[in-house]
Amino acid sequence: MRLEKLSLTNYKNIDSKSFNFKENIICLVGNNGVGKSNVLSSIYHLCFGKSFINSSSVSNIQFGTDFYMIKGVFSKDNVQESLNFSYKRGNTKVFKRNGEVFKKISDHIGQFPLVIVSPYDNDIIYGGSLFRRNLMDGIIGQTDKKFLIDLINYKKILGQRNALLKMNYQKRKLDFSILEIYNKSLIEIGNRIHEKRKSFIEIFKKLFKSYYLSISENKETIKINFKSQLNNNNYNDLIKQSLERDILFQFTTQGPHKDDLEFLLNGFQIKKFGSQGQQKSLLISLKLAQYEFLKKNTGIKPIVLLDDIFDKLDQKRVELIMQLIENNYFGQVFITDTDKDRVLKALQTTKLKYKIHEIV
Repeated sequence: MRLEKLSLTNYKNIDSKSFNFKENIICLVGNNGVGKSNVLSSIYHLCFGKSFINSSSVSNIQFGTDFYMIKGVFSKDNVQESLNFSYKRGNTKVFKRNGEVFKKISDHIGQFPLVIVSPYDNDIIYGGSLFRRNLMDGIIGQTDKKFLIDLINYKKILGQRNALLKMNYQKRKLDFSILEIYNKSLIEIGNRIHEKRKSFIEIFKKLFKSYYLSISENKETIKINFKSQLNNNNYNDLIKQSLERDILFQFTTQGPHKDDLEFLLNGFQIKKFGSQGQQKSLLISLKLAQYEFLKKNTGIKPIVLLDDIFDKLDQKRVELIMQLIENNYFGQVFITDTDKDRVLKALQTTKLKYKIHEIV
């Protein structure tokens, strides 16, 4: 799959830009603040129906204007696909594929697979468990429509159960009949979500480990642990045992919405003991593994967005990453950087076609 054309109007700090992309590797080079990352964000926007930097539609409108529009033409299985995303202040979002409006964004997820590596990925290491669950769910959701629907429904029921618990705190009266209905649904859907994540990690961690060992030249050992309250406990029992605690805290304290991932480097938590280069290598390895998983499970080569990845990486690791890209022949890769010479140095050994777009 490839993105052939991109057109932006009033998107973030970009008033109007159009691109034609013919090469395997597209490099966007320019100073900070000129909009390089916003171009990547617009590509992500077309593939997922939202920005990866800010999901609020209003905040994506260029200051002083009333709307924004993103248009893209993709080549998929030798067939051209047109995507158009627009939003006007005060109105609803309009997302079209080949001229037809999507009724639900979830119907679109996974149709145009994409992998992004950005500075915001540091939240996977330093942020709360939500960021690591989002990593898992974002990969699985692009390959498994039933899982995505389960996830949407689980979050909806979880919100309803939490609202009931909060209402009980305010009125001192808990409707146990409604609570039982929520419990039953949470347990049924939650068990499916947990099992899917657990089986996914068993496959994914092998891919991830292979990439990290390549980047580190087998000098370091890496491990992912899937941490879940459901690993060694029955969800039905957990829900019953935590009722008093849930009532006290006014939210559901047990379940797959608490799942997490732990990253160990040479047996120690990488967020505490890993260097910046090691942490960056971990994040890139996660995304390379994501690419391979998506490619195998969708039959499509995802678009890859690499936002400012060469910063804080030594030249040797940069060369290894570019070699991995070339060996796996990624369908299309977009790279941003502030340093044109650094990009040229990274690309000096590649045989793939590339083009540098200087953004001003």
